[in-house]
Amino acid sequence: MRSLVFLLLVALASAKIYDRCEWARVLKSYGMDGYHGYSLDNWVCLSKWESDYNTAATHYNYYDGSTDYGIFQINSRYWCNNGQTPNAVNACHISCSELLTDDVSVAINCAKRVVGDPNGIAAWVAWRLHCKGRDLSSYVAGCGV
Repeated sequence: MRSLVFLLLVALASAKIYDRCEWARVLKSYGMDGYHGYSLDNWVCLSKWESDYNTAATHYNYYDGSTDYGIFQINSRYWCNNGQTPNAVNACHISCSELLTDDVSVAINCAKRVVGDPNGIAAWVAWRLHCKGRDLSSYVAGCGV
């Protein structure tokens, strides 16, 4: 348990809060514009509403004992291993603490796996509530992407 707490503290020490355009450029550099048919503005909107572009964001889900991690709020029940969530699947084959650093490559690669799931980008509740069917052009406006 102490080692898990230590790892989380180390991860939080290297976390980052992106501004909107910086995050849009990072996502574009990782090939997210058009990934699985979703334009860049969808990914920026999703990240805004899930974590406010914060790589250190976490959210505990009381209903099932899982936790959401990082800039995409990737869930420990299905996608990562936090060593605490009962019956976890860990489909991205990563430790959840890897989602809490300023190295977003792990989070982006796992998000690519999530969006490949049958639910697609709708796997994220925040996308369904705040982004789906809306004009999202403001999320990338003025970013030069």
